Amino acid sequence: MPTADTPPFPRPFRQKAVWGWMAFDFAAQPFFTVVITFVFGPYLVSQMAADPATGQTAWGLAAAAASILVALFSPFLGAVADRTGPRKPWIACFAAVKILALCALWTAAPGTSLFAALTLLVLAQVAAEFSIVFNDAMIPRLVRPAEIGRVSNLAWGLGYLGGMIFLGLTLAFVAASPETGKTLAGLPPLFGLDPATGEGARATAPMAGLWYLVFVLPMFLFTPDVAVREPIGRAVRDALGDLAGTLREARTRRPLFRFLLARMAYQDGVNALLVLGGAFAAGMFDWSVTETGLFGILLTVTAIFGCAIAGLLEAKLGSKRVILASILCLILATLGIVSTGTQSTLFGLLAWPAPTPGTGLFATPAERAYLGWGLLIGLAFGPIQASSRAWLAQSVSPREAGRYFGLYSLTGRATSFLATLSVAALTYLAAQWTSPELATRIGMSAILAFFLVGLALLWGTPSPERQAVSTA
Repeated sequence: MPTADTPPFPRPFRQKAVWGWMAFDFAAQPFFTVVITFVFGPYLVSQMAADPATGQTAWGLAAAAASILVALFSPFLGAVADRTGPRKPWIACFAAVKILALCALWTAAPGTSLFAALTLLVLAQVAAEFSIVFNDAMIPRLVRPAEIGRVSNLAWGLGYLGGMIFLGLTLAFVAASPETGKTLAGLPPLFGLDPATGEGARATAPMAGLWYLVFVLPMFLFTPDVAVREPIGRAVRDALGDLAGTLREARTRRPLFRFLLARMAYQDGVNALLVLGGAFAAGMFDWSVTETGLFGILLTVTAIFGCAIAGLLEAKLGSKRVILASILCLILATLGIVSTGTQSTLFGLLAWPAPTPGTGLFATPAERAYLGWGLLIGLAFGPIQASSRAWLAQSVSPREAGRYFGLYSLTGRATSFLATLSVAALTYLAAQWTSPELATRIGMSAILAFFLVGLALLWGTPSPERQAVSTA
């Protein structure tokens, strides 16, 4: 087997090492898809909190706390890993933390401490995000720069496929509607799980931990790691100096620095949509776990399709054009979401012919409109993240990948608490003078500002392909 210090593999999709690396996304995504976005998060907002506005505020604050912790420590950990060498021990350590926290979330029943549940969720999310830093830092050693975009988008698509499979199994066999006691497949939930106490939603957390444990193994078995370079003690002592040097150096690499600033803005918007989108719909339309999960499946199918198309477009258009198109899609979709109410959408330009509630899944016009806007988000939020990862991987050398992906994580999280905190604060303020429904819509509109700033910064930034030509 080749080592991580050999030249890039000539045919990436014929190499076990590359498929092992991509398996990490397949293993990790169900946590974000099911636990954070579509099942456990909405359950927490709708069944553990006193009301949707309170739940969205608490959820936004927890997401902000996780973002701050990731932003503070990711660059330092990346610098330490560059000095010590191997990435896998770090991934294994944080995998243990993540799995233990997810197992403990089974205890988050209605009436128990909302603060304790949010604390465990923050711990699991921080561990998951740290693991992603070290996994992403492996890719510059595995494939040629010209192929990174295809591999990154395919890996992201596989991640969504894993999330969709896990979500589908959850809805078919585990998470049941409190009204009917049946799952989406019309079956009683496995293991006698009681939907009235949220056991189906709560079970998704330890199940996601088990899924991660099983499917991350190919990365450990087949993807090469680098040799040990320095003892951990010396690496920790020297990492702060490396981090300071990286920050100074990044400012001299103007296109890369401008890209990181742009990503800091638009990724904040993406994070807020992913974290709050399912909870927003659950509170707005009183969706059950079944409806929220089914929406997640539709969104994930669209995301897989978006990543597949983006992987093909990367070779022809480059990362920059894919990201710009994705931002424009997300702006349009967010506008659609915040403009949709029970009476109309597009800020009243399109009124519903029959505003009375219907029966069945997604029966009202407002719910169907939300589905449409949500699918537009699904088309864009995979490519924007996969192509951003590819942009950075094409811009740095393998030996500096750890610290730059740590910096990349910093720019993706350093101000992401601003997006979720802005939503929480705006929701709270709006709730003082208007209805809870309108307050949640007003709160979500804060996300638009982050997409617009990112678009403006990225527009004039040279793409990594142009940077390579200029350097040559």
